[in-house]
Amino acid sequence: MSTLPAAFYARPTLEVARDLVGKVLVHSTRAGVAAGMIVEVEAYIGEADPACHAAPGPTARNAPLYGPPGVAYVYLNYGMHYLVNAVTEPEGTPAAVLFRALAPIDGLALMRRRRARGTGRPAAALATHELCRGPGNLTRALGIDLRQNRLALTGGVLCVEDRGLDPGPVRWSPRVGIRAGVEHEWRCAVDGHPAVSGRAAR
Repeated sequence: MSTLPAAFYARPTLEVARDLVGKVLVHSTRAGVAAGMIVEVEAYIGEADPACHAAPGPTARNAPLYGPPGVAYVYLNYGMHYLVNAVTEPEGTPAAVLFRALAPIDGLALMRRRRARGTGRPAAALATHELCRGPGNLTRALGIDLRQNRLALTGGVLCVEDRGLDPGPVRWSPRVGIRAGVEHEWRCAVDGHPAVSGRAAR
């Protein structure tokens, strides 16, 4: 296995999005290691994309989007869920790929405990494919929050690895959970995978 270098992310965002599917997102904490194969992503590209956080231009919040590629951009969505993205394109060109779903590989017991916390449901009640299904569930299962914002994904506690996995065929479809920019088919997901969130990719 190998950790993806910064050069992997310094490319057109749609290419990066497609190539991230099948790679493995890994987060190492004191509690243990949690990791999963990426099965669903979405691309957000530039100030002209109304759904991209860069649409209003540079701000304190979206500053990581304008920074170097291969860095994590983590933010709190609607005051409820943390979402994690990989910054793409050359520095100064704001774009990122949102990690929407993983197929769990390592640390399943840890993921279950994190997901069950505060829900009243027993950890064992969560099916494996549900653990990282959806971007908010993904960050909760992996223990990702604002402390990981701006971390390099090229090594260290939060990284993306190539383990030579074959995810199977993928499909592109419109992004979900947004109201603007829905005409862009910038969501890439493994066709038919149970961990894929939202409506099925077509």
